[in-house]
Amino acid sequence: MASLQERIASVQERVARACAVSGRDVSDVKVIAVTKYVPLDTVAAVLEAGLTEIAESRWQDAEPKWNALGHKGIWHFIGHLQTNKVKDVIGKFEYIHSLDRLSLARELHKKADAAGLDVKVFLQVNISGEDTKFGLAPEAVEGFLKEIAPLNRVKVIGLMTMAPHEGDPELTRPVFRGLRELRDSLNQLALTPEPIQELSMGMSNDFEVAIQEGATRVRLGTVLVGH
Repeated sequence: MASLQERIASVQERVARACAVSGRDVSDVKVIAVTKYVPLDTVAAVLEAGLTEIAESRWQDAEPKWNALGHKGIWHFIGHLQTNKVKDVIGKFEYIHSLDRLSLARELHKKADAAGLDVKVFLQVNISGEDTKFGLAPEAVEGFLKEIAPLNRVKVIGLMTMAPHEGDPELTRPVFRGLRELRDSLNQLALTPEPIQELSMGMSNDFEVAIQEGATRVRLGTVLVGH
């Protein structure tokens, strides 16, 4: 089995190739190491290897890792976030990738405001329309942005989606393209104080296609940190 350093080098090479194909600068794409299935010592090794962006999806799994290593990286919360867990992640996770409902936006604003913080969020959009996935329907995003506009502690910096798991990654392209086109159309409406820049999309099986379609953050688990 390849070492962590070998896997990192392979991923970096694949990111660079995908950027070259689409005429993008490799510095436009940040790799987030998804560590939700690996133990504390693996997370420590990932940080030691120079990957600074770490993602977890459940606070109860992330807590011991964050307590030991939270000061060493930039932490992303990528799972479905229940409102009663907001108090646990505010101030610890710099980015929330899964804002998908008004009650969560209000709780994020409330807890962030009490802590004197802003919270950077990605709106989760269910581009593929699968019943098994969380996220706003694409046509609901414009109205949602208008609804949360008064919640000034919630800073919408990007959109996030998950594509269906396909044997042929090429089949995911319309999903990723759809998220990019949605972002661009929302920016024309100027619904946010600053343009929405980020696209969190692409995982171990399809990240190269996601990069070709404009991903700025790719969330990589097995291909990077192993099983």
